[in-house]
Amino acid sequence: MSKKLSKRSEDYSKWYNELVVKANLAENSAVRGCMVIKPYGFAIWEKMQAQLDKMFKETGHENAYFPLFVPKHLFEAEEKNAEGFAKECAVVTHYRLKTDPNDKSKLIVDPEAKLEEELIVRPTSEAIIWNTYKNWIQSYRDLPIKINQWANVVRWEMRTRLFLRTSEFLWQEGHTAHATKQEALEETELMNNIYAEFAEKFMAMPVIKGTKTEAERFAGAVETYCIEAMMQDGKALQAGTSHFLGQNFAKAFDVKFTSKEGKLENVWATSWGVSTRLMGALIMTHSDDNGLVLPPNLAPTQVVIVPIYKGEEQLQEISKVANKLADDLKEAGISVKYDDRDTQKPGWKFAQYELQGVPVRLAIGPKDLEKGSVELARRDTLTKEFVNQTEAVEKVKHLMVEIQDALFEKANNFRNDHITKVDSFDEFKKVLKSKGGFISAHWDGTTETENKIKGLTKATIRCIPFGSKKESGSCVLTGKPSEQRVLFAKAY
Repeated sequence: MSKKLSKRSEDYSKWYNELVVKANLAENSAVRGCMVIKPYGFAIWEKMQAQLDKMFKETGHENAYFPLFVPKHLFEAEEKNAEGFAKECAVVTHYRLKTDPNDKSKLIVDPEAKLEEELIVRPTSEAIIWNTYKNWIQSYRDLPIKINQWANVVRWEMRTRLFLRTSEFLWQEGHTAHATKQEALEETELMNNIYAEFAEKFMAMPVIKGTKTEAERFAGAVETYCIEAMMQDGKALQAGTSHFLGQNFAKAFDVKFTSKEGKLENVWATSWGVSTRLMGALIMTHSDDNGLVLPPNLAPTQVVIVPIYKGEEQLQEISKVANKLADDLKEAGISVKYDDRDTQKPGWKFAQYELQGVPVRLAIGPKDLEKGSVELARRDTLTKEFVNQTEAVEKVKHLMVEIQDALFEKANNFRNDHITKVDSFDEFKKVLKSKGGFISAHWDGTTETENKIKGLTKATIRCIPFGSKKESGSCVLTGKPSEQRVLFAKAY
């Protein structure tokens, strides 16, 4: 198969889809709207998962698992949450199939096996979890509860795209219960900060932290905090959300506790999550027309060593050096692969590892043995240099940090160059069409105006940034008074 990709500048969507498939990250499955995550793609997700899991546990969270199915009466208990997800739900109505009496080779749904109550395939787990928490919580001594689960969820999507929007996807969802409003608010902010730290330090992806408007808020939440990222095509991507649920779910499921003062009170709640959508964000933040570009902190293989040889004798001599180098790199905590397969030529291997975004490639040939050198190629800059074999490990260790930082700096500069202040709706539309990115504009605070702007331009308010200065102005659409700017963008 040809590894050549469409150019981002010509067809960004086609480039993305080709890259996901050709880099062996994922592919469409026999189930409409669902994907197969291939080993290389899943290896990246595992790196993400491992780091996030570590960060969650360091802040006092524990992992658990809850059922995939939610009885309909539980799902509809919190009205706003049920209404918000109702149109995306997959519903189980029967529990058995039987042989078709008219065609013994086929199966049909057994009409006599209808469930007494329909089961919802979880689009999110608040309902089943809060019904469980009711049994766990009686006193302030039982709080806080800080649970996370790694799971799959189903949200029936009509238009899908690998990693970015699929009917079934993998994620983590945290669900916490607290004795006070302040404690729950602090938890909501903490988790949003953890997501931001992960995005910036591990994905090398700069994000803007803020709150969602009422129209964009999670169904059933009092407040939604978010991290918003900017992709290379100028579109925004919501990379993570953390929700302050107030007492909405505690009231819906009658979850009460006896306080230190002996009063019976409803619990305060949060929920928060990120998904395999982060894979899409990682791809679109850094990759180029040659393929995937991975930050070293999340690359399954940080260094690949490729021998260049003629004949078994040369290979054996090169392998002695390559294996020693591989062992030394592993000793230094760097993941490395020595690709001495004889089924593919070096040129094919170079192209494949470039496509898959391996941060550093080392090549060793007969001349390198004579000179005591190794050819080092950086994936991010596509530059090459020769390094002394005795200095290679230290050089690579240094490069792991340098590449990570360089990718963040490049993405951060791009993001900052694509934040544009506007003060008129004509200017708003012009920037959106010609440049894209985040548009910083005044908004009168009404959902009506927000929806009108969305209808006219397809741009939504991505967030109200934390720490943004109060600034008197006029709404970009209505001219009504506004106290601060918000960030608009077209989004995934």
